[in-house]
Amino acid sequence: MDDNTRQRYLRSLPGVDQVLQSSVLLKVQVNYPQQVMNDAVRETVSSLRTKIIQAESEEELLDMDFHVETLAQKSLEMVKETLKPNLCNVINATGTVLHTNLGRSLLADKAVEAVKEVSRHYSNLELDLSTGERGSRYSHVEDLLCRLTGAQGALVVNNNAGAVMLVLNTLAQGREVIISRGQMVEIGGSFRIPDVMIQSGAHLVEVGTTNKTHLYDYERAITENTAMLLKVHTSNYHIVGFTSQVSGTELVELGTKYNIPVVEDLGSGVLIDLSKYGLMGEPTVQESVKEGLEVVTFSGDKLLGGPQAGIIVGNKKSIQKIKKNQLTRALRIDKMTLAALEATLQLYLDEDKAVREIPTLNMLTLPHMVLEARASSLAAFLKNHLTGKAQIKVIDGFSQVGGGALPLENIPTKLVSLQPYRMVTTLEVTQRLREEAVPIIARIHKNQLLIDLRTVREDEMPLLQDSLVRVMKKV
Repeated sequence: MDDNTRQRYLRSLPGVDQVLQSSVLLKVQVNYPQQVMNDAVRETVSSLRTKIIQAESEEELLDMDFHVETLAQKSLEMVKETLKPNLCNVINATGTVLHTNLGRSLLADKAVEAVKEVSRHYSNLELDLSTGERGSRYSHVEDLLCRLTGAQGALVVNNNAGAVMLVLNTLAQGREVIISRGQMVEIGGSFRIPDVMIQSGAHLVEVGTTNKTHLYDYERAITENTAMLLKVHTSNYHIVGFTSQVSGTELVELGTKYNIPVVEDLGSGVLIDLSKYGLMGEPTVQESVKEGLEVVTFSGDKLLGGPQAGIIVGNKKSIQKIKKNQLTRALRIDKMTLAALEATLQLYLDEDKAVREIPTLNMLTLPHMVLEARASSLAAFLKNHLTGKAQIKVIDGFSQVGGGALPLENIPTKLVSLQPYRMVTTLEVTQRLREEAVPIIARIHKNQLLIDLRTVREDEMPLLQDSLVRVMKKV
């Protein structure tokens, strides 16, 4: 392409100021930061200028639209993309209730409202209203935790790994902690109990074997430098077959004999007996406290169904020591977490209400007939709108608890299966679903797109239906 032609195209390219003064941008300029809009227009114009300079023939430029309004619209789309939040809502159609990648527990409506209220007003976070003097932020949930678990004292930090590290640092720094080799767990993100213990300053002493540990293994390992017997609930895996582990009660008896505290990390932590609802039995926090353990730690955003938090309950004397540890300030939770946790714990004062209103518990205990009705309704809708696009049917399947909890639990469910008729992979379909305004996260199995409605909220159903139809019609 000759220089004269190239210069003609360059001269026809609108300037940045022209685009900024277009009707498209003038209408919305109050809605967006001016600097972001300026940058978007410059980048749009600059990108088009580069294409003109690099074009080898005029044919490459013939389809380019140099109108001011067109460039303004492209700039506006760039502005919207720039300002779009990285953290956004998604629809979880995987059936995994505590999906770590998707944020684990959904908060109950009352917890959401509590967060909303406390975050937009000043609060008595660290003010004792009865005396007018400085108070403790932990007092807002300590009485509730003690009432629900039977413990003498309680403390909450930012997550359970932090809780375990804080307890070890307080009660066993520079000394030995005895733990069964079969309980040396690794949780998500490669955080391992041995590594947490090293960071705490405690010295690890492994006893027993992977599948079998006996009481005498612990007793033989006790020395004058032993500070703690640690029990870790293997909530994210199970060893089956020829196995044996020491109970909390047995460890407490041994600890009492040698005046050594026994601490248990329950991991997920649960406050109600799930076996009553057809799920596998999981040790409750109350049971561990009743066994006489010095301290028990567990998560707030797993089976409890609350915000991310590490909850520490136990003997009052030990809890007081932990509260005074300087690390407690580094690991403390904020007012929004406290508000959400308090509201969640209050629901547990009425178990039926907790199961009904805490999303995690509600999803885990949904009746099979409800899931079947939801799946049948979605399948009928899709068949009506996607004739000739995909094979759609309702099939049997299983949901997962997730979050490292109840790994052997397969909860029967009903799945809506979509299998495209055209030569397009379900991987491509799931990619397009993730690109929706509200991304849809689903499962794939044998080139079938599987939708599990256990984890889809009722108010999300219209969005899910529209997205599935829109994406499937394009394949």
